[in-house]
Amino acid sequence: MKQEPIYDCIVVGAGAAGLMTAIQCANHSVNVVLLDSKNKIGAKILMSGGNRCNVTHVVVTEKDYGTSHPRFVRNVLKNYSQEKTKDFFQDIGVNLVVEDTGKLFPSTHSARTVLNALVQECSKKKIPIKNNHKVNSLCFLNNLFLVKGEGFSLYAKTVVLSTGGLSHPTTGSDGSGYQLAQSFGHNLVETSPALTPLNLKDSDWNSLSGISFTCELTLWVDGKKKKSFKDGFLFTHTGLSGPTVLNISRDWERLRKIGKVKILANFLPDHNSEEWKQRLEKAILKFPKKNVRRFLSEIFPERFVDVLLKKISLEKNKILNQLSKQNKNNLIQGLFAYEFRPEGVVGYSKAEVTAGGVCLDEVNAKLLESFRQEGLFFSGEILDVDGRIGGFNFQWAWSSGYLVAQGVRNRLKSKGVE
Repeated sequence: MKQEPIYDCIVVGAGAAGLMTAIQCANHSVNVVLLDSKNKIGAKILMSGGNRCNVTHVVVTEKDYGTSHPRFVRNVLKNYSQEKTKDFFQDIGVNLVVEDTGKLFPSTHSARTVLNALVQECSKKKIPIKNNHKVNSLCFLNNLFLVKGEGFSLYAKTVVLSTGGLSHPTTGSDGSGYQLAQSFGHNLVETSPALTPLNLKDSDWNSLSGISFTCELTLWVDGKKKKSFKDGFLFTHTGLSGPTVLNISRDWERLRKIGKVKILANFLPDHNSEEWKQRLEKAILKFPKKNVRRFLSEIFPERFVDVLLKKISLEKNKILNQLSKQNKNNLIQGLFAYEFRPEGVVGYSKAEVTAGGVCLDEVNAKLLESFRQEGLFFSGEILDVDGRIGGFNFQWAWSSGYLVAQGVRNRLKSKGVE
């Protein structure tokens, strides 16, 4: 039987963070191998950004992330900024283009370009990628890590857990990395789906499936404004989706467990209610015989107008000059502060990322090495860090992968490995 080598580093998980970690380790002349549980790697990369892969954003700060330790996140981002990400992808043959939103995509607008470039870089640096290698146990014996799974046992001086969270479990993110971390005494910040659609059991709104426009959603908890997002908004046959819904889903799901939550929708985010009160009064004077449905349909899709008017108890054929003061107030309220009452989030099956994860109190912010076990590191989504939509989760993968590689190099040097 062939004797397996003792690796300098084993990276568990060949997603964005794992690939970046391995490449950066190789840049430090670390003998590294990548293990992945699936037959084909990079499924999340391929499905991201509408299959275009939103690699990063022109501006990235710790404020773009949900975490209990923003200073920790700031330190990691500072060490590997979005500018360095752009340079890295340029160097491996991926040209990035900036959209008006500030999002950066490959110029090919294909996520396959990103994955292929990362895999080719691994090949160029002679980094083995072992598919169908699901790690079932991890232990530290005689100054080495023993990494075991069905049909294999590997030894390494250091190990990096880049296994992701629980989102899109069919891609391999099944939470097994959390269990491996816990086997070394790590605690988890409670996990929940993030960047996920919201379920809405309302046949009226659900009948609008496919209708989309820009909307601002604001989350209120116990009467206090907590979060607000303005972006694309989409009705689906089961509820609400689109970037603004995905962004607010994380906090709605987590905060509803500790307080009374409310989501208010502003369907005219580029206007204000006072301006619209005046616009309505002018319309009444200029077009007194126009009905309210025709008035609103100049701005919104007719199907949306019909449902909104039904929800605010305003007859769609009501003539403008017949609107009562209460009718006008209801209309303005409906346009600028309509309350949606979701039943819940769609969940991990559709979530783009997992909130919560390995507690940052137990990880060195400078090297991403475990305080519980020397030589054990973490990169990517497994940690208690999750970004909003716009390339922020990928930037966290690139930044944390870069920093971990430095930590691995330093740990190996301390062991006398050059």
